[in-house]
Amino acid sequence: MFTQKKLLLIIGLFCAACLFACKNDPKTSKPEKITIDIPTFNADMAYRYIEKQVSFGPRVPNTPPHDSCAAWLKREFHSIGARVIVQHADLKAYTGEIIKAQNIIAVYNPDAKRRVMLAAHWDSRHIAEWDTDPARRMEPILGADDGGSGVGVLLEIARNLNVHGIDDLGVDIVLFDAEDIGQPQGGGGFPEQQNTWCLGAQHWSRNKHVENYRPMYGILLDMVGSKNARFSREGTSMKYAPDIMNKVWKEGQKAGYSSYFDFAQTDAITDDHLYVNELAKIPMIDIINRPLTSENGGFGHYWHTHKDNMDVIDKKTLTAVGQTVLNVLYKEAAGAL
Repeated sequence: MFTQKKLLLIIGLFCAACLFACKNDPKTSKPEKITIDIPTFNADMAYRYIEKQVSFGPRVPNTPPHDSCAAWLKREFHSIGARVIVQHADLKAYTGEIIKAQNIIAVYNPDAKRRVMLAAHWDSRHIAEWDTDPARRMEPILGADDGGSGVGVLLEIARNLNVHGIDDLGVDIVLFDAEDIGQPQGGGGFPEQQNTWCLGAQHWSRNKHVENYRPMYGILLDMVGSKNARFSREGTSMKYAPDIMNKVWKEGQKAGYSSYFDFAQTDAITDDHLYVNELAKIPMIDIINRPLTSENGGFGHYWHTHKDNMDVIDKKTLTAVGQTVLNVLYKEAAGAL
């Protein structure tokens, strides 16, 4: 017998079916919003990491300050949960001197197949060829920004990876040595030579720390700490990894740092990423300060001078770069880029 009770049951089942269909109809349902827990970059910590490097003095290869800083970097990465690999190499400088170089690699989530590479150089310039005082041009510089800032930002990122973790993504932080030992304009009293810069990156690109190492892409940080820095889309990065460049710059602008991340394209430069792209065949971009009003070869007024000390470091710039890279990593891990 068809009762009122049965009728109500049929109507209820019909309504439930309609509701289920609507929820699963891509035309009517709204996609679930992904919540990503991204840690906050601590510029005070990054600043202290830079200050510590500078306290050793100029980190020129084959000198005691270089050795002391290397030992500290290894200890620091160990203390913040990294698997540390040190790549030793004897490299020939343009002067003929054999450089005892150390590429220092910090590995997070070593078993993850999807990986991103972050890099900076940790040595500082052996001369100050652009200094206004000719008497001091043959003295090594402290390199607070040129070398120190990239390392400081990466150490703070590493600390966050250790404290907060990052699922489904491996991160390899590579600190290249002997980047700044290159031949100055005019030869510096020696015959003109090719490929005298970025010796540690050249060696690593031919001898990666892991066999068949293939991260999805890399991000190089160089001179990322000075006040009112301008990070343009540098030419080498745009040649080899334009998609990565645009993705990172969009994240920087989304995070509120549009005054730093400028979509203007500038000339290609020789930096560690050139050799990672050409020799290692890994797409890598360079976040590097290219001021609108520039001196000293197109870089900051302090570049390769004794003004490259802690006075040029600005915490707002460190935050802009560090938070942008953290956002990229955690969104990449969540599949939200």
